[in-house]
Amino acid sequence: MCGIIGYKGGDQAVSIVLEGLKTLEYRGYDSWGIAFLDGTGLQVKKNVGKIGNFKGFKALPEANLALGHTRWATHGGVTQSNAHPHLSNNKRIAVAHNGIVENYQALRKRLQAAGYTFHSQTDTETIPLLVEDFLKKGDDFPTAVRHTCLLLEGRYSFIVLDADSGQLIGARNGSPLLAGLGKDEFFLASDIPAFLPHTNQVVFLDDQQLVLIDSALRLFDLRSGKQLPVKPQKISWTPEQAEKGKFPHFMLKEILEQRESVSRALVQDDEQLEKIAQLITRAKQTVLVGCGTAGKMCLAGTYLFAKIAGRQTHFCVGSEFPNFAPFVGPDTLVIAVSQSGETADTLEALSIAKKRGAKVVSLLNVYGSTMMRQSDYNLLINAGPEKAVASTKAATGQLAVLALLAYATAGRLAEGRKALQIASAALARTLDDAQCKRLKALAQKIKAKENLYIIGRGLHYPIALESAIKLQEVSYIHAEGFAGGELKHGPIALIEKRTPCIVLAACDETQAEVLSNAMEVKSRGAYIIGLAPQDNEVFDLHLPVPDLGIASAIAELVPVQLLAYYLAVLRGNDPDKPRNLAKSVTVK
Repeated sequence: MCGIIGYKGGDQAVSIVLEGLKTLEYRGYDSWGIAFLDGTGLQVKKNVGKIGNFKGFKALPEANLALGHTRWATHGGVTQSNAHPHLSNNKRIAVAHNGIVENYQALRKRLQAAGYTFHSQTDTETIPLLVEDFLKKGDDFPTAVRHTCLLLEGRYSFIVLDADSGQLIGARNGSPLLAGLGKDEFFLASDIPAFLPHTNQVVFLDDQQLVLIDSALRLFDLRSGKQLPVKPQKISWTPEQAEKGKFPHFMLKEILEQRESVSRALVQDDEQLEKIAQLITRAKQTVLVGCGTAGKMCLAGTYLFAKIAGRQTHFCVGSEFPNFAPFVGPDTLVIAVSQSGETADTLEALSIAKKRGAKVVSLLNVYGSTMMRQSDYNLLINAGPEKAVASTKAATGQLAVLALLAYATAGRLAEGRKALQIASAALARTLDDAQCKRLKALAQKIKAKENLYIIGRGLHYPIALESAIKLQEVSYIHAEGFAGGELKHGPIALIEKRTPCIVLAACDETQAEVLSNAMEVKSRGAYIIGLAPQDNEVFDLHLPVPDLGIASAIAELVPVQLLAYYLAVLRGNDPDKPRNLAKSVTVK
C-alpha cells in the first residue's frame, strides 16, 4: 500500500523522485523519505507527515540516482526512524519497500546473531542488512539482492540502491512494481502516474522477477537468475489525467468526471462481451469477487444478472474466498473486480480459482496490472487515473460494465448499450450546479451529526452499502447501509430524533415498500432525505435523480459521493487522503 519510486538518469533525480512521491501519496501518507547518491556519497532525508507539507525541497542537492518512499505504516509506529528508506549498517545499501516481510522476526534474530544492528521497528530493515550480509560473503550486488529475495516470505516489492556500483534494482513478489523507459533515463515505481510526465513506455514486472538498472535495463527471473526479454508497452493515459487541474481535490474532480467516464466504460468490444457471456451461460456457477467498493459493485452485479438475464450468480468478499475454495472447480467462472488490479485479497482469490481449474475474468481500470495479466479474459472500465482514496468514477464504471455484461448474457447487448448510453447522458445533466448547491446545503445541515443511515431494497441495497462506505471513508461520520426490510430486525433501534436517513426510492418494484420503510423511521423521529426521481410527502428533503430504469443505481451513487465530499471539507478532513486508509490495498 506504500508508494515507492526510483530513478537513474540525468542530474534531476531528487526533483523527479520527490515529485513522483507527491503523485504516489494516495498509496500512503504518514511519513516519507528519499535516498540519493551525490558527489559526497549516499544521502538520506526522512520526515513524518505528508510530503506535500514539506517546505525544504530547494535545500536538497541534485543527483542522478535516487529512490523514495511514501509510507502507510504496517510494522512499527509513525516515526522518523521507521520511515523509509532504510540503510545497511555500512551505509552502502538503501531500500524502499512496499508490502510485508512475514518472516522478519526470524530474519531479524539471524542478523542480530551475526552482529548487525537494527535502528527501526520495521520488517523492511531486514532487507538492506541481508543484502549487506550477502555482499560480505562474496556476492555481487545483483546476486546479493536475488539471494535476499529467496529468503523473504510474504507479498512485497522493493527498490534497492547500491552506492558503490551506482546500480538500482527492483524486485517484485505479489505487490506492484513497474519500470519506465525514457530517453537515457529509467524509472521504477509502484504505479504509472509516478513517472507519467516523463514517459509512457512501461515494463510490467511479474511476480518473482527482478529488474537491474545501470547503463541499460535488464530483467531476470528471481529464482533461476535467468535473463528475460524486456517488452515495453505504451500507456494511453496522459499526465493531465493524473493532475488535479483547477479542482481543489482529486475526489471532486473524479466525481465530476463521471459526466464522461460512464460513457467511456461502455466502449467495450462486443465480441469479447459475448464470449464472456457464453462462459457465464456455460458455467455451473459464476462468482463475483471484490473488496471494499468493488465488492459492493459485485453484490450489485448479482442483482443485475438476476434482473436482466434471469441468471443466478454469487458474490464473495475477496478475503473470504479461501473459505469457499472446496466449491470451486473447472466448471466455475470467477469475475474479479478491482480498480487497481493489485488488490491483495482479490489476487489471492484469483490464484486459488486458477489452481482449482476455474476460468477468471477481470474487470479493472489499470492496464497491465497483475490481475489483468493473470486472468483468462479482461474488461477495462476506461475511467482513467483515479487518485483519491475513495473510489468514485471507478465504481460507476464497474457497475456500468457489469450491467452491459448482464445484457450480453441475456442476448440483449444492443438494448443494454442503448439504455446505458441514455443513462450516461442523463447522469451528465444531473451533475449540475443546482444539485451541487442542494448537496452543499444538506452537508451544512448535517455536518455535526455523528450517525447517518441509508436504506434501499433490491438493487438499491448494495448501493446503500456503498453509500455508507463513501461517508465513512471521508467524512468520518458513522454511516451504515441497510436493506429496508431489515429495519424491524434490529437497526430501527438506532433511530433518534433528527437522525439523518437517506432513502433510495427509485421508480421500480421496490418503491412502495421502501417508502413504507421511510415512514417507519420517520415516525421514530428520523430526518428523511429522499434520493428519488419523484418527491414524496414522507421526504423532509428531496434530492432529485433521473429515472433510468435498471441504471438508476448509477444515478444514486453520484449524489452521495458529492455529499460525502462536501461533508469531509466542512468537517476539516482531507477527502483525498482519509486517515488510516490507502488507495491500493496490496497487503492482506
